[in-house]
Amino acid sequence: MTEPRAVLWDLDGTLADSREFHWRSWRDTMAAAGFVVTDAQFALSFGQRNDAIIPAWIGDRATPDLVRELGDAKEALYRTLITAEGIAPLPGAAEWVGRLHADGWRQAIASSAPRLNVELMARVLGLADGMDALVGAEDVRVGKPDPEVFLRAAAALGVPPERCIVVEDAAAGIEGACRAGMRSIGVGGIATAEATVNAESLDRLPPDAFDLLIPQQRFRT
Repeated sequence: MTEPRAVLWDLDGTLADSREFHWRSWRDTMAAAGFVVTDAQFALSFGQRNDAIIPAWIGDRATPDLVRELGDAKEALYRTLITAEGIAPLPGAAEWVGRLHADGWRQAIASSAPRLNVELMARVLGLADGMDALVGAEDVRVGKPDPEVFLRAAAALGVPPERCIVVEDAAAGIEGACRAGMRSIGVGGIATAEATVNAESLDRLPPDAFDLLIPQQRFRT
């Protein structure tokens, strides 16, 4: 018997390039409500929770009801686009999820996205069978860089933080991993410079990348 090991995956920008779908969904939803959002504003918000994004864009007009209404409409449109047009995993993502699953690693998606988005994306990307848990925005009180999403994912998998590896493309995610006491793999270039290990993309990681960070270890008797 060996000590469990886990990989906690960020979703958007790590397992899939969903930026364009999010941009179109936000642009069209906000325009329908009479608000203009620029690509530059969107770029600064990518990866944050909706309850942080919308008030930053519309200021004192952001009542709780309006924030919820706009967020729900955007996410519904996002899911419609993903379902209609499909989306593929980023290079190396499906291969690593499959390999780690076969090697006995426990895996979870730990995302700032709503749970319905996480569940849909896992299915459409063909990664659902390799995941043992899914953690989304509704499962935490605060988003990254707070470590809560990673700690909840680790708890759901039954793996201690020091036996977990976070894979992220954003600085906030790498900071969250560090604050959770977890090692990390960054695939976001300079944005993830503080990660334990960095690579240009998942398919550029060496075959022993995960095993080197957390070697297999037998239970102590």
